[in-house]
Amino acid sequence: MAFQVTKTISPAEVAEKLKQGETLYMVDVREPNEWAAGHVEGANHIPLGQLGERLHELDSSAEIIMICRSGNRSGLACELLSEKGFNVVNMTGGLNAWTSELV
Repeated sequence: MAFQVTKTISPAEVAEKLKQGETLYMVDVREPNEWAAGHVEGANHIPLGQLGERLHELDSSAEIIMICRSGNRSGLACELLSEKGFNVVNMTGGLNAWTSELV
């Protein structure tokens, strides 16, 4: 794939924004068992394999931070959504690099 995600954010930046009280629109694309093991508070859950059929659940006017375990699946999600006109940001490093609490 030639697509490159141009907008990225680090897990530390996301955590800091949340700590400062910012409302972020986040979508976690991990599988249900991964989600159940812990996720970022306030994130929405749409597994990557269901993303194409659940586009109607996303706010096309908002910047969406995509989250996964390592940043790879969220990168694929960014590619898919970007092609559909969504404003997406990949959380690089994923939850492997997350140091704040999960719910």
